[in-house]
Amino acid sequence: MTGESWRERRRALLAGDPAAAEAAERLLDEMGTEERDDEEIEAEHRASRLAAMREYEPTARLDEELLLRLTGPETEGGALRFQWGDALLGPVENALSVAAGTPVQLELTGVSAGSTVVHARPVAAAVPAEPNTLDAPTATAAGTGMRTLTELLTALEAEHDVREWTRLFDAVDALARALSKYRLDLGVTWYDADGGMRRAQLTERGRRYVERLRETRDRDQEITISGRITELRESGWVKVKTGTAKNAPAYDVRFEKPEELLRMRPGLGDNVHFRVRFTQRLDAVGIARATEYTYLGPAAEQTSLPLPP
Repeated sequence: MTGESWRERRRALLAGDPAAAEAAERLLDEMGTEERDDEEIEAEHRASRLAAMREYEPTARLDEELLLRLTGPETEGGALRFQWGDALLGPVENALSVAAGTPVQLELTGVSAGSTVVHARPVAAAVPAEPNTLDAPTATAAGTGMRTLTELLTALEAEHDVREWTRLFDAVDALARALSKYRLDLGVTWYDADGGMRRAQLTERGRRYVERLRETRDRDQEITISGRITELRESGWVKVKTGTAKNAPAYDVRFEKPEELLRMRPGLGDNVHFRVRFTQRLDAVGIARATEYTYLGPAAEQTSLPLPP
């Protein structure tokens, strides 16, 4: 929807009053063409309303609102298909929670046309009032999360380095997969409690970038693992625990030739010293998608390297 839509609505409202319509037309002509869309105009209205409220109540805040605009080949009817909602709304809520660093629940408040626009808001938490709290308003979890989430989505659309948001990448990856499944683009608009607005989108360009970032590369190094056997299988797999403490690291070592393990005749509780190939499959964001320890041969006795299991 273009920035002219509100002007057309204004003209239509005054159609029955020729004098008012003429005055409004002159004013609109003086204002000229303005490249603002409805969401920007709504944000300005909210900011003006908040300013008026704070004349009487300095700590007044607005209700937060989230708009999700879905666009694609089958969204022109302005309806939300059940399969879209089931596939998309959960990942949006999860991504927001991960971005906020705490669970954030969202509730649906409406669906409107203009492609398909989903209106939602965070579920209000029941927090008891404290008599001696400071008057200065604090950021909400949802607001903090939306700031981080929109920053990441903007970086993905621009194909920028997103390693700053590694902890959030998997949640957004799940959302990108759901959008791709139904050939949908997502526009996100967040109206915060202090009258501000944040926007971002995840289109086909951003989703393709996410796919490229998921591609992995192998990183190999040779290490020594020393410890005692706590599990073993004839298929060529043995678990080696590197200490006696309950939380001591343990490693799953794979034998490419199971008969080699059988020839060793290992037993539970035996102390072993293995040379292994430590392989990590890293994606472009730096997340380890797979870790593997492959037996290379016996090693002289020494302490295990402090590697994560």
